[in-house]
Amino acid sequence: MPELGRAALIVCLGLSAYAVVAGGLAAHHRRRRLAVSAQNALVASFAAAAVAAGVLVAGLVRHDFSLAYVADHTSRKLPTAYTISAFWGGQEGSLLLWLLVLTGFSAAAVFLNRRATRDLLAWVVPVLGTVGAFFAFLLVAVSSPFVTQVAPADGAGLNPSLQNPYMVAHPPLLYLGFVGLTVPFAFAMAALLARRADERWIVATRRWTLAAWGFLGIGQLLGAHWAYVEVGWGGYFAWDPVENAALMPWLAATAFLHSVMIQERKGMLKVWNMLLVILAFCLSLFGTFLTRSGVVNSIHSFTQSAIGPWFLGFICAITAGSLALLFLRLPLLRSKTRLESLVSREATFLYNNLLLVALCLTILWGVTYPILSEAVRGEAVTVGRPYYDFFLRVFGLPLLLLMGIGPLVAWRRASLRGLRRMLALPVAVALVVGAALLVLGSGSSRPGLVAYTFSAFVLASIGLEFLRGARARRDTAGESWPAALAALVNRNRRRYGGYVVHASVVLLAIGVAGSSAYQTIREAKLRPGESMQAAGYTLTYRSLSTRPVENRQEVRALVDLRRGDRLVARVEPGKNRYFAEDQVSNEMAIHTSWLRAEDVNVIADQVNPDGSVYFKVLVKPLVNLIWAAGFVFLGGALIAFWPDAREERRLVARYSRAGALPAEA
Repeated sequence: MPELGRAALIVCLGLSAYAVVAGGLAAHHRRRRLAVSAQNALVASFAAAAVAAGVLVAGLVRHDFSLAYVADHTSRKLPTAYTISAFWGGQEGSLLLWLLVLTGFSAAAVFLNRRATRDLLAWVVPVLGTVGAFFAFLLVAVSSPFVTQVAPADGAGLNPSLQNPYMVAHPPLLYLGFVGLTVPFAFAMAALLARRADERWIVATRRWTLAAWGFLGIGQLLGAHWAYVEVGWGGYFAWDPVENAALMPWLAATAFLHSVMIQERKGMLKVWNMLLVILAFCLSLFGTFLTRSGVVNSIHSFTQSAIGPWFLGFICAITAGSLALLFLRLPLLRSKTRLESLVSREATFLYNNLLLVALCLTILWGVTYPILSEAVRGEAVTVGRPYYDFFLRVFGLPLLLLMGIGPLVAWRRASLRGLRRMLALPVAVALVVGAALLVLGSGSSRPGLVAYTFSAFVLASIGLEFLRGARARRDTAGESWPAALAALVNRNRRRYGGYVVHASVVLLAIGVAGSSAYQTIREAKLRPGESMQAAGYTLTYRSLSTRPVENRQEVRALVDLRRGDRLVARVEPGKNRYFAEDQVSNEMAIHTSWLRAEDVNVIADQVNPDGSVYFKVLVKPLVNLIWAAGFVFLGGALIAFWPDAREERRLVARYSRAGALPAEA
């Protein structure tokens, strides 16, 4: 079986390399048969990668400890679901997952665009093949998952922090997002190579970008929830370098999805959109480099390895090559349309882009500065939470405000009088909410109060847009309010799906502000029978118990949670000791009070031999809005992603005269 896996990877490397060479020659010399041959090779590389992945999964399920990867990341007592998730729990397996998803996406891109965009597809194939060949080379020559050894009696097990249901889904979703950004990058480079300055590459990759962006967003929220329930510290985002590495391409893709609408509608920002696609793809590679090179210390990253220099070289080559190609094609990308007014919807999209990119680059500097400082000066420095929190407020709050202003501003040029009239209701709602919060005592945190007020403004603005549109439908078609609303969304799914996503961002902002700016933290060392107070709750430590469960031993402290004289809940924070891994994890207990819209997190930070426990209690208001935002985000992304027959017909008519590769003589 290991020989079959290695052979499949070698075949995948050969097919990808053939797709690069044959595809490049076919596109340059316009030879259709050779182009089809290169496309077939790219599709076949997916089959080869699938065989290699199947071999590794079989080794994991069968506990074949003669494979070093299986022995290093599983054990006989590891539950089956986590045994399979060990596929992406280590470096070699995660690289194989990267290759599998990439070749699968490449095959799908070839199949879906084999007729509509033949001339572009001819150049897309060698670009996708180049990326695939690089990852296949890493797996063949640098970091193979099929290294064999003398089989030990049992494996080393899986990192305890990865033994969580969210880690079964979180990494694959991020990979779907990271790898998905390769497709719009490949089509953008193909458009430059083919000397095409129209929007066909954008039309061909719109849903690819939406899907990758959606996977990244949901993947990050699942990762935040995993950190919240598993790591045992009561937080959900720590500005960890690898967390930032997943956030940055999402920010760049968000900017692209906004600005691309201006190019489609007005023919503007062609160079800017190319730069955003390049930035998003290179940041996805950079995130993979951070996780797998060992250059940063993180709960998410793997140990020091030999692939770091290869990754860094590939990122530099891709960045330099794509920027050089863009520079050569600048004359083709010049737009005749100019921004007509600084008060217009185009202008708000531009301001939105500048803020998103500024936040993205600020985070990038915070991640890379410690690495550069240690490499150049030999001095280890840390960029901490205050740095990121400051710039999140500087760029994030104006972004939140723009989400409310943008939908109300007209295209081309808006009159100030009309804008004031449109903004009157949302501003009034925001002021009323802000005043009410001050009266209720929420003014202790100025950033929190501003976030709440801005959020009220945005929600009022979004609600006003839905109300105006549904009322117009109801007046003209005589429909009921629900039918008018459904028809409104159905006729412009992209626009109203975007508004739903904006609403999810508002929920996220409210949840983050409430759970961070207004949380309560208390700590105390308790013996059985003793109590502590936290935000109106009384916690009484009752007893300590120990019990074996599957592959671990659980130590739990029984705690009564009361509010006044009423017993609210009994919770059991504690520790898990894993046998095969010989590690201890912190297991936080969470009680959710839906009526009070808050979570009470109880952490047993230290369990002493005499039975006393050092407890940490966090009361986090509105934190569950963060997870609710994930469902709203998913709904909005699906609405925007869902195919629209009218739009498809319009696009077909628009590009019906698109060229294709001529038949080979």
